[in-house]
Amino acid sequence: MDRTAWIAVALCVIGLVLWEIYLVKQTPPRSAPVGVAPGQSSPTAAPAILAPSPTPVAEATPSSRESVPSFAEKIETLRNSDVELHLTNRGGGIKEAVLLKQVAEKGKPVILNSDKSAPIGALIEQPSSPTLAEFTASPESDSAIRFESTTPEQVVIRKKFFFEKSPENKDNYVIEMDDDLENRGDTPYQSGGYFVSLGSAAPIHPKDYPSYTRLVWCIDGRAKGIDVGWFGSSSGFLGVGQRAARPYYQENIAGAEWVAVSNQFFTTLMAPLTGKATGVWGRHFDIEHAPDQKLLAIDGALGMPGFQLQPGQTYNARFEIYAGPKLYHRLAQLPHNEAEVMDFGMFKIVCQLLLNFMNLLHSWLHDYGLAILALTTIIKLALWPIQNKANRSMRQMAALSPKIQELRDKHKDDPTRMNQEVMKLYKQYGINPVGGCLPMMIQIPIFFGLFKMLGQAVELRNAKFLWVKDLSQPDTVAHLPLLGWPINIIPLCMAATQVWLMAMTPKTGDPTQRRIAMFMPLIFLFICYNFAAALALYYTAQNLFSILQFYQNRRQPMPTLEKVAPAGKRKR
Repeated sequence: MDRTAWIAVALCVIGLVLWEIYLVKQTPPRSAPVGVAPGQSSPTAAPAILAPSPTPVAEATPSSRESVPSFAEKIETLRNSDVELHLTNRGGGIKEAVLLKQVAEKGKPVILNSDKSAPIGALIEQPSSPTLAEFTASPESDSAIRFESTTPEQVVIRKKFFFEKSPENKDNYVIEMDDDLENRGDTPYQSGGYFVSLGSAAPIHPKDYPSYTRLVWCIDGRAKGIDVGWFGSSSGFLGVGQRAARPYYQENIAGAEWVAVSNQFFTTLMAPLTGKATGVWGRHFDIEHAPDQKLLAIDGALGMPGFQLQPGQTYNARFEIYAGPKLYHRLAQLPHNEAEVMDFGMFKIVCQLLLNFMNLLHSWLHDYGLAILALTTIIKLALWPIQNKANRSMRQMAALSPKIQELRDKHKDDPTRMNQEVMKLYKQYGINPVGGCLPMMIQIPIFFGLFKMLGQAVELRNAKFLWVKDLSQPDTVAHLPLLGWPINIIPLCMAATQVWLMAMTPKTGDPTQRRIAMFMPLIFLFICYNFAAALALYYTAQNLFSILQFYQNRRQPMPTLEKVAPAGKRKR
């Protein structure tokens, strides 16, 4: 390999490493975010809900974030067939949501929210240092629980939690919270705004991608958000973009339909039903997954506008809470664009089509591994005629390679003239030099759509296929001794089939380009090695279909090179 090829390969590898670092630390640009250092007051801090004239509260450390209650905690349970809510008298909210049909590690159910966070639905003065009042719980029925508390200002807070009725008998993760605040005092009560806790989200598995642990909100049907990487310090690149760690995030927003905390596969999402959220707040904290392993979690709250209560008046606020897996078909049924929490990005339509089609195939085949293979087969058959034309174009270009090489040797000192002559040669023989790229261009949105979709498809969690125990995780079968590197079989098969495929591809282009192309399997192996086994399975199956198609094309006669008549002569 010549020096130019080595430089190009080195730049590709460096670019991929930097891209991986970028994905971990990247956060979307925010409009005037406010990160407040410890000991400073927040410029956008909203007045407290339970105090007429609050004072700014300094940021608390995680260990002292919540004051120790002076009363015993009592837990009430609300349950349906899909989720069990443990509601606490501390703040009158959901301490944790146990997802009965979603399995975490060691066979335990998935639990949303952490002990380090305020209860979901708690009304709090300052999220950075919440004070949780004591509530009295009174179960109303098997499907509803009420809480009540009275503040020193004689404002009675009544809260009711109940499951919304659903025509379906599954995937019922929607809870409604109704809040009533009645002023029983003798003086008007004024609130400049308040926060409602969302609880927290954390990775379920240590190999879950941290970039999906996010605080998200939706304005006019478009989701925005930050991930846990926003809070960390950064040394930048070559000294550019340095920043210190940020303790928490707070921003005033122009009315959000909902705000959520989410991880890769699950979310706690809250939509105000009697108004729109006017602020968001978030912080990150560590949770201990193993004695020597910590995972980053995110805690959140939504801000609501203020109100005024005359003596005897009541303020009412209703909230819809979705606490469960990110099931697209279920979220899409909700009325406030809740499905945007899936974060499909610019490939949204492709992701939706592929996800719905994969689930349809699964309903017939009852196996997600087979559903992915069937999806790959259908996509490949749909693109088969286009790929046939591309293969023919590549074979024509391979037949033309000797003539192109002659032109390169002849005009090696004049690159501009050489390119002109090469393009003239293509025109003479009626060959489209980019004809072989068309199928790849079509497959790019499909590939990235599958990447985004398979990365968040909660349906693939714990889905088994052959030796794969979980299609949403790498198919690690062992680790290399001493080094501890995982051995993932399907990505290795993917790289092997890609090498096989490239060995069959007709040799076109200059030698340097061909040498660089030989590194593509290594680059894809580097990118996909620790991705979900489902994605590597799709790409491996696609490679095998491409190999089969090349064998089929090779059995056809070699295309002959014939000059085409100029356009003027063809018209005569």
